[in-house]
Amino acid sequence: MSGASSDLSAEAVAERAAAVRARILAAGGGAEVTLLAVTKGFGPDAVTAALAAGLPAVGENYAQELIDKAGVIAGLGVGGDPAAGADPSAVPQWHFIGRLQRNKVRHLATLVALWQTVDRTEVATEIAKRAPGASVLVQLNLSDEPQKGGCRPGDAPALVEHAQGLGLDVQGLMGVGPAGSPDAARPGFRALVRMADRLGLAVRSIGMSADLEVAVQEGSTMVRIGRDLFGERPRRP
Repeated sequence: MSGASSDLSAEAVAERAAAVRARILAAGGGAEVTLLAVTKGFGPDAVTAALAAGLPAVGENYAQELIDKAGVIAGLGVGGDPAAGADPSAVPQWHFIGRLQRNKVRHLATLVALWQTVDRTEVATEIAKRAPGASVLVQLNLSDEPQKGGCRPGDAPALVEHAQGLGLDVQGLMGVGPAGSPDAARPGFRALVRMADRLGLAVRSIGMSADLEVAVQEGSTMVRIGRDLFGERPRRP
């Protein structure tokens, strides 16, 4: 879908979601692979389109974007009080998937269903303080690229133990593949899945629009898809 214009109608997003699921199936995955709709850079209409297309799990990279969109969605009566006209079957399950600053946690604590980017003890401690018992993933830096978040793979077991000791529900691991050929992501994805197995963690959030086949082949249980659901991301002003 590279170069495609953005069509944020529910029908277009549902059609694209079906195409992504077909790719997952062809790669050997199935219904166990969650399709996370990444709405970074798009407006609240992308969220409502995802919900209407049957995609309740929505990922955001930036704290203020998530807060702003959550406010708009709640104002539309989506994900709010059914007595006020909300549709209880269309509640966004907000996932935070960007680099997480500790001072942003308190603003997100009541909104985020799954924190995917816990990469240091300070962040785990702050989440436990602001959202006791929250569901989290520990993020690994799979490519040793300093501009990407994530702890060193060798530090992950200790971070998982620390987060669990704080009472957090550590559900799994998350990682981002390197830029370039999709197959270049395979070793990192494979290592993440092996570590998740070793730690007894069920969720493996790996794979995006460009490398989802490789991720599914290596054992992904969640792919994070933006462009192939919503088209090219609008340029920032």
